[in-house]
Amino acid sequence: MSLFKARDWWSTVLGEKEEFDQGCLCLADVDNSGNGQDKIIVGSFMGYLRIFNPHPVKTGDEAQAEDLLLEVHLRDPILQVEVGKFVSGTEMLHLAVLHSRKLCVYAVSGTLGNVEHGNQYQITLMYEHNLQRTACNMTYGSFGGVKGRDLICIQSVDGMLMVFEQESFAFGRFLPGSLLPGPLAYSSRTDSFITVSSCRQVESYKYQVLAFATDADKRQETEHQKLGSGKRLTVDWTLNIGEQALDIRIVSFHQSASSVFVLGERNFFCLKDNGQIRFMKKLDCSPSSFLPYCSVSEGTVNTLIGNHKSMLHIYQDVALKWATQLPHIPVALRVGCLHDLKGVIVTLSDDGHLQCSYLGTDPSLFQAPIIESRELNYDELDVELKELQKVIKDFKSQGIWPMTEKEDDLEVSAIVSPNFDSVSQATDVEVGSDLVPSITVKVTLKNRVVLQKAKLSVYVQPPLVLTCDQFIFEFIEPEMTSTVAFSVYLKRNYTPSELEGNAVVSYSKSTGIPRVIQCKFRLPLTLICLPDQPSKSAVHKLTIDTNKSPVSLLSLFPGKSWLRESFSALGLACGSTHSGLVSGFANQSDDDQVNVMGFRFIGGSQVTLLASKTSQRYRIQSEQFEDLWLITNELILRLKEYFGKQGIKDFSCSFSGCMPLQEYFELIDHHFELRINGEKLEELLSERAVQFRAIQRRLLTRFKDKTPAPLQHLDTLLDGTYKQVIALADAIEENQDNLFQSFTRLKSATHLVILLIGLWQKLSVDQIAILEAAFLPLQEDTQELGWEETVDAAIAHLLKTCLSKSSKEQALNLSSQLNMPKDTSRLKKHITLLCDRLAKGVRLCLSTDAAAPQTIVMPGGCAPIPESDLEERSVEQDSSELFTKHRFFMEESARPDVLALQGVLE
Repeated sequence: MSLFKARDWWSTVLGEKEEFDQGCLCLADVDNSGNGQDKIIVGSFMGYLRIFNPHPVKTGDEAQAEDLLLEVHLRDPILQVEVGKFVSGTEMLHLAVLHSRKLCVYAVSGTLGNVEHGNQYQITLMYEHNLQRTACNMTYGSFGGVKGRDLICIQSVDGMLMVFEQESFAFGRFLPGSLLPGPLAYSSRTDSFITVSSCRQVESYKYQVLAFATDADKRQETEHQKLGSGKRLTVDWTLNIGEQALDIRIVSFHQSASSVFVLGERNFFCLKDNGQIRFMKKLDCSPSSFLPYCSVSEGTVNTLIGNHKSMLHIYQDVALKWATQLPHIPVALRVGCLHDLKGVIVTLSDDGHLQCSYLGTDPSLFQAPIIESRELNYDELDVELKELQKVIKDFKSQGIWPMTEKEDDLEVSAIVSPNFDSVSQATDVEVGSDLVPSITVKVTLKNRVVLQKAKLSVYVQPPLVLTCDQFIFEFIEPEMTSTVAFSVYLKRNYTPSELEGNAVVSYSKSTGIPRVIQCKFRLPLTLICLPDQPSKSAVHKLTIDTNKSPVSLLSLFPGKSWLRESFSALGLACGSTHSGLVSGFANQSDDDQVNVMGFRFIGGSQVTLLASKTSQRYRIQSEQFEDLWLITNELILRLKEYFGKQGIKDFSCSFSGCMPLQEYFELIDHHFELRINGEKLEELLSERAVQFRAIQRRLLTRFKDKTPAPLQHLDTLLDGTYKQVIALADAIEENQDNLFQSFTRLKSATHLVILLIGLWQKLSVDQIAILEAAFLPLQEDTQELGWEETVDAAIAHLLKTCLSKSSKEQALNLSSQLNMPKDTSRLKKHITLLCDRLAKGVRLCLSTDAAAPQTIVMPGGCAPIPESDLEERSVEQDSSELFTKHRFFMEESARPDVLALQGVLE
C-alpha cells in the first residue's frame, strides 16, 4: 500500500447515472439520537434523498444493507441539504431540503424494531415554502442574534436574497449589481452575509441593513417613496480577489480568531471579519472542494482541499502538512464522528462515489519469506548470457518489428472500376459543368484470423470527395472476405494535387498489438479531365527529353476509350456534333502518328501536349503553371508503362531546361499573402468581439437597474457591431476557402518542381523522397503551423548538413521554434540555394559524409550563384534575377494551323 493514500474505512456508490454537487452532502445527528454520532445525508439532482449510518465490521468492508437508514425519491432535483433548528417551538434538529422552486423542512425519526429487520426510519414534512424565483443555494444561522432557532436565507439565480423565519417568509432583497449568483455564507460573529459577486469581489452585507432596506417588490420611485419606508442596500465591505470563488466557509474556534475562508479557482484566501486578508495560498492544481476545520496548534486553522487530480491536501494555514490520494475527484468534503470514530473524512464525487476515509498508516502484516541461499555457477551464467545476447542481436538486425511474418492477419486490395458510374453519384458539386462524373472503387478485405472492429478509412486529395470514407468490419470467423464500394467525384471548381487515393485499415491483433495496413489506388485522369482543342499559345511551357523515339499520343492516350469515357461522363454521344473536339486524332486510325492532344480540366484550365516527330521530346504547355503537373506526371507514367510492355528496360526521361522558380515563387507569395490576410481578419474579429461583449455588459447593467438610464444609442452601436462581426466571420470563411485552394495549387506546383529536379539531376528514389519530405511536410495548412516556415526549416537543415559547402554553415545553429515569417524572401533564397547546390553536384542524402562535391551538371541557362555564408550573405540581386531564363522555348509567330507548333520541337 502507498503511504500517501487515503485509508478506506467505508464506501459505496449511489444510484446509477446520478449527479451531485457541493451542496448535496451534509453530516449531522439528524434523527436527534443524542449519542453524538453523525449521520450522512446525501441528496442528488435526480431527487433521491439518502441517509446513511455506516458501521463496517472491518476496515474497508463494503456497504451493508443496514447502513442505509432511509432512501426517498422527492421527485424534484435536490440542490442542497442542511440540518438545523428550523421548526418553531422546539430546538430539535430538522432537515432542510432545497429544490429549485421549493424549500422543504422534514423531521427524521426512527422506530425501534422488534424483529430482525432492524430499526425503521421515516421523514415527516413539517412545512414547505414555494419559491417565486429559481433557487441557487442557501445558508442558515441565528440571523439578528435570535436564540434557540435558525433562520434560512436562499439566494436565487438572479441575485435575490430571500429570508425565511422558519414557517414564515420575512423579506427579499436584491443584491446590487448582481449578474450571476456566487457562494453564500453567514457569519454569526458579525451578523452578516458574505458572498462573491460576478465582479470577482468578496462582499459582506449586514443582516440589519438587509432587513431595513427597501423591499425588493417595491419600485424605487422618488415621487412615491417616503422617509422611513426603507433604505438603499449598501455593502459593508468588499475585497477584490481577481477570480471566481468556488466556496465560502466561516470558521470560529476557541483557539483561533474568526475567519472567512474563500476558495478560488487558483488560490484560497483567509480573511478577517472586516475583509482584510489574513493570508492567501496559491494552489498548484485546480481545486474542486475545501473544508476548514479545527487545528491542534493554537492560533492556526487546518484546511482540507480536494483537487481535480484526485488528491486531498491538508494545510495548516499556508503550510502543506499532508497529501493523500483519493479514488475520485471530491466535489463535497465533510468531517464528522461516525461509529465512535472521530475525524472521519467524508468525500462525495459528482458521479456518486461516497467514501469515508481517514489519514495515517496501517501496520503491514506481510513478511517477506526468507530466500534460500545457493551458490552461483558462473559458467552456466556465462552460457545463458551469451544466448541472450545472441537473441538480442538477432532481434536488432530485424529492426523494431520482426520481419519473420510472411503472412499478415489481413489482406487489403483496391480496384478502380474501368468505367464511370452509369448514374453519377456527385451531389452538391460546385463545378461549372452540368454533369460531373463519378467512378466506383471497391476495397476487399480478407482476414486469416478472427478480428474485431477492423476500421477502414479512405482518403483522397481534395477537392475529390467520397460518398463514404469510414467502414467498420467484424471478422468473427477466419478466412472471411468483405467488400465495400464507394464512389469518387470532383466537388470543387479547382484541380486536385494528386490522383492517388489511400485506403488504411487499423485493427488489433489477439495479443493487443495495434496494426495498420494501407493500400493505395490510382484514379483515372478522365475523372477530372476531358479532351479539348489543342492550343497553339500558352504562358507556361516545359519540355521533357527521352532516350527513345517519340510515341504516338494515341498509343499513350487511346482515342476511343479516352473519348468514350470522357463524353459518357458528360452524358454526350461521340458523334459529328463534337467532331471539333477530336480534330487531329479522333478520325485517324490507330496506326497514324498523332503528335498533339488537348486536355481541359473540369475546373476550366486547358493543357496541350505535343510530341516531336523527329526529336525525342515532349512538350506540355498551359495557362496555369500548377496544371502542368498532372499531365506531365501522367505522360511519364504512361511512357514507362508503354516501353515496359515492350520489354525495354533502359527507358529514361530527363529535363534540360531552366528550373521555373519564378513561377513557383509567385504561387508561394500568393499563398503567404492569404495567410497574412487571414491573420489580420482574425485580429480585427477579436477586437470587434471584445467591443460586442462590452456593449452587451453595459446594456445588461442598464436593463437590470431599477431606475434605468437612457440607452444613449447603445442598441444602435450593438446592432452595428453585430453586423461587423458577421461580415468579418464571412470574410474569414471566404479567406480560408481561398487559402485552401491556394495550398492545393501550391502542392501541385511543388510536385512539379520536385519532378523536374529529379529529372534534371537524375536523382534516385531515396533522394526524391528526401525532397518530398522537405517540400511537402504538411497535409493541411493552418495559421498556427504553415507551409512556409515548415519548409524553410527543412530546407535550411538540408543546406546546413548534406548540402553545406563550408564548416561555418555546418556549425550554424538554426532556430528551434517555427514562427510565421514576415515575408517569403528567406524561403525563396533557400530554395534557390538548394537548386544551385544540386546543380554543382552536391549529393542529396542524410549521411554525414554527403558534403563532397560530385560531377557538376549545370542546366542550360542557369546563372551560377557565388558561394558565401548561408545566413550572413546579403543578396545583392533579387531572387527574381536568378534563373532569369525561365522560358524554355522561343516565342513562335502565330500560325493558323495548330500543328505548326511542332516546328519548335524539331
